[in-house]
Formats: sequence, C-alpha cells, structure tokens
Amino acid sequence: MVIIRLVWESLIMAIQSVTVNRLRAMLSLLGITIGIFAIIASFTIVDSLESNIRESVNSLGSDLLYVEKWPWAPPEGENEYPWWKYMNRPLASFDEFEYLKDHTKGAKNVCFMSYVGRRLEYGNNNIEGAGVVGVTEEFKDIRAFELEKGRYFSPMELKAGRNVAVIGSTIAKDLFEGANPLGKYIEVFGSKVLVIGVVEKEGKGTFSGQILDDVAILPLDFFMNYVDIRKEYANPQIWVQAKPRVGVEELTFEVTQILRSLRRLKPLDEDNFALNQTSIINNQLDKLFAVLKIAGIFIGFFSIMVGGFGIANIMFVSVKERTHIIGIQKAVGAKQYFILLQFLFESVMLSVAGGIIGLLIVFIGASIISMSGDFTVTLTMKNIVLGIGISSVIGLVSGIFPAWQGARMNPVVAINSSF
Repeated sequence: MVIIRLVWESLIMAIQSVTVNRLRAMLSLLGITIGIFAIIASFTIVDSLESNIRESVNSLGSDLLYVEKWPWAPPEGENEYPWWKYMNRPLASFDEFEYLKDHTKGAKNVCFMSYVGRRLEYGNNNIEGAGVVGVTEEFKDIRAFELEKGRYFSPMELKAGRNVAVIGSTIAKDLFEGANPLGKYIEVFGSKVLVIGVVEKEGKGTFSGQILDDVAILPLDFFMNYVDIRKEYANPQIWVQAKPRVGVEELTFEVTQILRSLRRLKPLDEDNFALNQTSIINNQLDKLFAVLKIAGIFIGFFSIMVGGFGIANIMFVSVKERTHIIGIQKAVGAKQYFILLQFLFESVMLSVAGGIIGLLIVFIGASIISMSGDFTVTLTMKNIVLGIGISSVIGLVSGIFPAWQGARMNPVVAINSSF
C-alpha cells in the first residue's frame, strides 16, 4: 500500500509539472510525435501494401498451376532473371491443353485462356485497351466469381463459338453509363457481341489480369476467329487445378513429366516451359517486405532518437528548475526512488502522450487514403501497441538519467540552490 501511495503521489506531481509547463510539454510532445508518426506510418504503409498485394496473389489460387512461356520470378537460388533463355521457348498451345485435360490424373479442372487488349465500343462510348479474354468451358469452375446480372455461357454457346460476352462491372459502367447492358450489343474486334452477363465488382488488384472488372470474357472459339492464339501477343495460358487431395507439388511433377514428353525433351534438357504458382510470388514478397521493414526501422530509429534527445534535454531542465523543491522533499523524508519515480513518470507521460498524438495522425491519414481510393490502409492493433510501447520505452530511457541526477542530490545543497 505504501508503494502504491508513493507511486500515485509521484504521478500526481508529474501531472502538475506537465500542466504548469505547457510550452515545454508541447515541445517535448512535438519531437516524440514526429518520431512515432514516422515509424508507425512507415510500418502501416508497408503492412497495408503487403496485405493488399498478398490478397491479390491469393486470388490467383493456391491450388493452381499456370503453364506459360515466361516464369514469374528468377529460378530458385538466383537473383538474375535470365530472360534471354526464355525468349525462344514455345508458347502454351491448345493441343497441350487438350492433352493435359485428358491425361492429367491429379487435375480437377484444366482451362485454356488467351488475353489481349482491344477497343470496346457501344454507341458513342468506347474503351481503349480493354482486356478481352477468350476462355474454355472450365474457366468458370477454376476462376470463382459472382454475376451481378445475367448468366454465364451455356455449353452450346462455348462449343459453337457464339458472339456472346460476359463483361466486368467497370466495362458495364463506362460503356452503358447506368443502363442495363443485358441484351445489348457491344463492338469487339469490329464485330457485334451480345452481352449476356455482368460480373460483380471485384475491386482493384495488383495482378490486374486476374481482376475481371475491366475485362470482357468471350468463348474461346469465337475469340480465335480474330486472335491467333499461337502468337506471343495473345498471351496463351493453361490453368491446371489440383484435385482436393492432390498437393500442388505432386501436380507439378505430373504436369512436368507430361509436358516434357509432349515437347520431346531429352532427360538432360532443361524445361522449356514455366509452371507458375502463387508460392513463387509469395517467396519474392517475403524478401521484398523484409527489406522494406528494415528500411522502416531505420527511418523510425533516427526519428525516435531525435524525439528522445528532446525529452531528455527538457527533463534535465526540469530537474534543474525544481532543485529547490527536491531539496525540501528529501529534507522531509522523501526517498530516492520517490524523486526518481516522479521524474520518470513525467518523462514517460510526455513520451506516451506524444506517441498517442502520432498514432492519431497516422489513423486519420490512413482513413483519408482508404476513403479516397481502392487502396486500403489499416492501422492495426499490432502497430498501435508497438507505437505506445516504443514511446513508453523512449520516455523511460530519456528520463532515467535526469531522474537519477535529481534523486541523488544532496538535500542541503539542493535547498540552498536557486534557478
């Protein structure tokens, strides 16, 4: 009980000191506020960027293999992307898609798709460079999405290559300006295409080719009337989805053996195809964000150091200013730890108050950014606790030496001094 009373009295005296010296308190707050703002803002931006990117990566599907010409990242263990080795690789072909579909035992679904940028028109409205995708029937089974209006292609429309399209929400908004797109014809490749469905808005993503808002989806047989899927510009891909109890590594091995056989590769020949999957991107992201977080720590460290020195300087002034009062307190029986706690509480209070203000500024900034665009910035509880924890430690470290100096004063000398 005695300790609690002494702690409470030390806290009250610290509050009184801060209240009396408002200007000095504001200067102390400013330094630590800038420091906490810098470090927590950098952590918040990096964490939010990582969250948005990883969410976009996850939309690619963790159980999928993407058979393509170009790998998404350098080979494992290498830092350089040897693009010159990949230039002469063959593209994924429709024949390979059909063979994989019929012979891959570990595959639940296999889909072929091709992607180009083209002009879309409706009346006086047009969109330049919109995504136009040709897909096989399995696309809807692999790529999960919801329809806001209308329906998806029927098996007959896909097989017959009918001039029908399912369009993204942004395409619908820009071309039809609020009107119902269903049953209307848009112009694609210079031909009339009937809109039969509109995909529900998905939002922006880092991997824009996987977001359907800005895309018009067509049956592949119709798409091939205007696009040569054997050419590089068509970006042909084969998507292979693993069965529920088949691991991606097991599926990768099987698809690799099938493709090597189809392409007549010798045992010592390197693969002339890429089997891309989300783990490749996640590994690269781990390295990238580790570097960014280290950079954020350095930025925050120097900012916090400036704020800490500011608090330490002001606390030394505070001790000097209250030397006479310290002498009186010690003369009437105040212990060293009472004087020590008194100044430590003042230092920690100033630092934590500055940290809270810094966190508040970060929160306001994050809210403004999130409301003004598609990029979501979130101040997490982890970063809030980190901010308060850092400011508490800085207050403790900055105040310990001034507090120790005040606690060790000779009461006779202290009483007779004047500031």
